[in-house]
Amino acid sequence: MKPSILRIGLLRGGIEIKQFLRQRESVVFTMLFPIMLLFIFGSVFKDSIAPGVTFSQYFVAGMIASGLVNTGFQQLAITIPMERDFGTLKRLRGTPMSPVSYFIGKIILVTVSMLVQVGLLLVFGALLFGLNVPTSAERWLRFAWLVILGSICSTILGIAFSSVPKSGRGASAVVSPIVIVLQFFSGVFFIFSSLPKWMQDFASIFPLKWLTQGMRSVFLPDSFAGKEVAHSWESGRTLLVLSVWIVLGTIFAIRSFKWSDR
Repeated sequence: MKPSILRIGLLRGGIEIKQFLRQRESVVFTMLFPIMLLFIFGSVFKDSIAPGVTFSQYFVAGMIASGLVNTGFQQLAITIPMERDFGTLKRLRGTPMSPVSYFIGKIILVTVSMLVQVGLLLVFGALLFGLNVPTSAERWLRFAWLVILGSICSTILGIAFSSVPKSGRGASAVVSPIVIVLQFFSGVFFIFSSLPKWMQDFASIFPLKWLTQGMRSVFLPDSFAGKEVAHSWESGRTLLVLSVWIVLGTIFAIRSFKWSDR
């Protein structure tokens, strides 16, 4: 009996995790780099930006959202072209694996990596910078669907964008600047409402802005919603934007995904 697409995807997910853990430098950088940024920015910027909200608390929420982009979009948009150059994808094409199973495996890797990274950020944020961990079931539920949709969206878009770099060697030079620009525009390093309006409008097109705003709605008090551009958390719009990007990204990923460079 031929294994199902889901079963192959789950098995591939286990292999992806094992391969990732064997790359110690990548594991350390992926997990510890956000914590290093949190420590640096949290130590330098200690002022309150609103009653009961410090910049470090604001920054933790942005780093959690940014972590989804780093572990999903950035990592996959760089590693997949490298796997294509090394012939890994070409060898996988000779197996019963379909592109969908391959995508499922990547989603599992991103989700597991993200959960570990989020756990570390929550612990360090709470211990060192007074991050308010959610106490209500509603906020934890909101946090759960943000992580799930954010992981899927980031993974799918990373796979879709992996066809843009011409080679694995130049993938980092193409992908990393895009991620850095979006982080600045989306309110990760600066308070979003203080950015120029054209930056706000540009960032609103992409998922990272909505992920950062969604994470702020989880970890910051409801009174801070009045400081947002729309004076509310806009949870419904966040859900809509992420869902639209997942659909568009899936269509483009399936059409553009290549097992080899030919």
